[in-house]
Amino acid sequence: DVQRGEKEKYKQLLELVKEKYPRSRPNPQLTSFCNIQAYSKEPVTTVSHLEEQKYGGDVYPCMTLRTMRVRVVAIPSCPWICRIHFCLYYTPAENSHEQGRPVKQAIAGRQYGAEISEEVFFQLHLAPALSRKSSVLDVEEKKFPSSEKTVERFSPLTEAMEREVIAAFGKGEPDEIMSSAFKLKVTREDIHTLRNLRWLNDEVINFYMSLLVERNKKEGYPAVHAFSTFFYPKLISGGYRAVRRWTRGVDLFKQDLILVPIHLRVHWALVVIDVRKKTIKYFDSIGQKGDKICETLFQYLQEESREKRNLELTCSEWTLRSMEPHEIPQQLNGSDCGVFMCKYADYISRDKPITFTQNHMPYFRKKMVWEIIHQQLL
Repeated sequence: DVQRGEKEKYKQLLELVKEKYPRSRPNPQLTSFCNIQAYSKEPVTTVSHLEEQKYGGDVYPCMTLRTMRVRVVAIPSCPWICRIHFCLYYTPAENSHEQGRPVKQAIAGRQYGAEISEEVFFQLHLAPALSRKSSVLDVEEKKFPSSEKTVERFSPLTEAMEREVIAAFGKGEPDEIMSSAFKLKVTREDIHTLRNLRWLNDEVINFYMSLLVERNKKEGYPAVHAFSTFFYPKLISGGYRAVRRWTRGVDLFKQDLILVPIHLRVHWALVVIDVRKKTIKYFDSIGQKGDKICETLFQYLQEESREKRNLELTCSEWTLRSMEPHEIPQQLNGSDCGVFMCKYADYISRDKPITFTQNHMPYFRKKMVWEIIHQQLL
């Protein structure tokens, strides 16, 4: 009940954002928007602290915003478009070994519309829904809710792996580079977004998507191309011309799968373009619809086909749809959307049924830390 309550609060947060900033999810003509200024990693801090609330004897830390300062960069030609990068700072819960030390939670820092006001975030008091005492890895196989899929069992991380994860989460310079590959760099600060109940940032997601693409170069896996998290914002802001060169050297229509991470102000989702089956599907861990996003990406494919192959796609041959909540695993808190999105991509890129649950999130987070540091998927 607590988990369901927290999921509802998270949905309400997204609704508040959409109502207050109706342009946050535009479906524009792809050629009518100006370019958005390049993303900046310079943080602008907000201050918050953890409080504890008890639900039926269990303790759940709750985020409460105190103050917020947001840096807004407006673009003269498009005054309603601006880019914001901000972070939440909080004091860890009482038993944390880092009590009293500010810890940065990086929030995906690419926002559209006017500045996000403080009230949007603290009108909803989000308490992370923690798993019960039973270990995820020790649970016997059980049926996935509302389906006939069987939950996969995972091998626990070794003691050596656990020590590496703990070290990565430990103290150190925020700018220390923990992994470098694919022309990307992941810092200790970025890795810390994989700690429990944190929101994943662009760097972590882009690196993980690159790992999926690298793995799928092996025989037996479908051919996969993954776009950067910056692709979709660039597409809707500048149209096809702004992203025409993003596929230089890549023939999208020779791929089996195309992964498109989607950032929705305070939420991550995924679009999967299956070239083999001619489908475009939207995967959202809180059950939102993404039909407009699918349409925008189909328009992009049309332009790409005309430009690169001089061929027109037949609309009637393609299926666009949003996955229903009962079809895919759903998050039960307000912090795991990024991990859900990454794991959707992982399972789909292996042509496997998506059978994980909310309870697997702490395990997946630690596993992703090890995989990013070692630049290989387990």
